[in-house]
Amino acid sequence: MISTLPYTPTLDTLSRVRLEIRALQPQLVAWRRRLHQKPELGFTEYQTAEFISQQLTTWGIEHQTGVAKTGVVATIKGHRPGPVLAIRADMDALPIHELNDVPYRSQHDGLMHACGHDGHVAIALGAAYYLSKHQEQLAGTVKIIFQPAEEQPGGAKPMINEGVLRNPDVDAIIGLHLWNNLSLGTVGVRSGPMMAATELFQCTIQGKGGHGAIPHQTVDSIVVTAQIINALQTIVSRNVDPLKAAVVTVGKLNAGSALNVIADSAHFGGTIRYFDLAYKSFFKERIEQIVSGICQSYGAQYTFEYQPLYPPVINDPGMTDLVRSVALSVVETPADIVPECQTMGGEDMAFFLQEVPGCYFFLGSANADKGLAYPHHHPRFDFDETALSMGVELFMRCVEKFSSL
Repeated sequence: MISTLPYTPTLDTLSRVRLEIRALQPQLVAWRRRLHQKPELGFTEYQTAEFISQQLTTWGIEHQTGVAKTGVVATIKGHRPGPVLAIRADMDALPIHELNDVPYRSQHDGLMHACGHDGHVAIALGAAYYLSKHQEQLAGTVKIIFQPAEEQPGGAKPMINEGVLRNPDVDAIIGLHLWNNLSLGTVGVRSGPMMAATELFQCTIQGKGGHGAIPHQTVDSIVVTAQIINALQTIVSRNVDPLKAAVVTVGKLNAGSALNVIADSAHFGGTIRYFDLAYKSFFKERIEQIVSGICQSYGAQYTFEYQPLYPPVINDPGMTDLVRSVALSVVETPADIVPECQTMGGEDMAFFLQEVPGCYFFLGSANADKGLAYPHHHPRFDFDETALSMGVELFMRCVEKFSSL
């Protein structure tokens, strides 16, 4: 059962969070819970963007709204010259009906912050507030990018196309993801591939329908599809280097409407994940080869659609070293740094990392003792809000170290 008690952080967990940021914790929780109650899907985050803009205006922070429809970009200039660092926070929710029985549960039926983006926005707001109070100590400029539509269709690329990394030009970028696959107080960071490329496919098999008792007069689209799906499972096991990671998943299958009728057509689709850019066009070509060959052998026709969604998230070695050194100063022990933390999940942070050096990392947010360990995209997803001030601390130490390089 998820706790509904007021937030009471432990001193041990926050021992390395500076007192000024620790004092922000109740406000961070309030922002996060307000956002959680009003989730919005990608490119429709109008209330979220308005709330962010209101806060930034109150603090006197220069910002743009309406970037890639609903994005917000805050620019905080230090009193001393220096580099430009961007901080990215995604802000969209998911089409999931929340099952948590908490006072701050979603007020929008069928929509939910089930991936922690409400927390990302709260952390970024905390960073903006803190920086606005310490501009005299800041060397350089920090851009805080509140990005729409990470969950699909992707807001990073439209923001880049509208110049979010220009004027002033961004030298590097960082971002974090609250991560319920890691325990509270840990940080997952690695150089190179961190998250996988995300690609989607859909296929329709056109056979010849007929009576279930007279199969020789038909071309059975279900049998053809079954053969294709089985064959697709050999791509990773027989075509991909065993030392490389890849996934081919068929997640949707629709065919037939009656028990005694051979279906005229069948439709299926799924997702591809991989880290190595050498496989960028491989899966599209190989899947269609299999579909085409099996359809030809059965006398069926097909249509095939393939959509590369996001490239892999690849962290810059130098920026990763910076984040790792900062994280070591925030976590309790070096063992709390998870060095080889990877996931086949995808993220359009990848597009920012293609443009400028950067690092995307995971901040542990699970607390099984409080019932806060459901996985991302689950209708009971929630996280330990103690992670919020830790996130602000990590960002601020990254800013300070980057500006001193």
